[in-house]
Amino acid sequence: MALQMHTIVLATPHARNDSLVEAVSLRLSDYKVVRVQLVEELTPEYLNTLKPTWIFFPHWSWIIPESVFGSFRCVIFHMTDLPFGRGGSPLQNLIIRGHKETKLSAIECAADVDGGGVYLKRPLDLSGSAEEILKRASSLMVEMVVEIVRKEPQPVEQAGDVVVFKRRRPTDSNISELESLSKIFDHIRMLDADGYPKAFIEHNGFVYEFSGADHRGQWVDAKVRIKKSE
Repeated sequence: MALQMHTIVLATPHARNDSLVEAVSLRLSDYKVVRVQLVEELTPEYLNTLKPTWIFFPHWSWIIPESVFGSFRCVIFHMTDLPFGRGGSPLQNLIIRGHKETKLSAIECAADVDGGGVYLKRPLDLSGSAEEILKRASSLMVEMVVEIVRKEPQPVEQAGDVVVFKRRRPTDSNISELESLSKIFDHIRMLDADGYPKAFIEHNGFVYEFSGADHRGQWVDAKVRIKKSE
């Protein structure tokens, strides 16, 4: 009689994480890897049919119900050296504060937002566009998922001063009042990813959205897309 394979769930809707799902499936070929892409799928009823040993959340944007994290081992990834940087928009808040690198923290999901025990932390470079950074993080998550599944580390309580980040709003992407080229460059690149509101200025009934920024000397080169104001 064949042994039943254990199941791992990867909850992520983003196309940039397609390669993560594929890589984890290859590296953990002795597990059944199931991807959840819709918030409607993240229910105890559906998860109970899978009976996952772990649920990982690489870049999941919705609230995880207590009925889920209270019943399954749930691991979320946060792009700061926790407890520094709990809260929303960690990538953008780090770059605004001048950080060149950070830690990617894998933590247990808990009722206290971003307050769960830490399984692993790994260094993460913050150079390049937001899309490049997120893809870099995705590759790092593969290694972290494999290590957690194989070694089953115990989560360690967070230590240090808690610093909470405020989630950014789309209106915060307006760069018209920035005072330096380096700040303009950072704002364009930190918002340059699929699903993020692009850096913009609004003038005479038109919105100018910027991407693909490059900062050299006294210039910031960037692509611009122009549309009428709504």
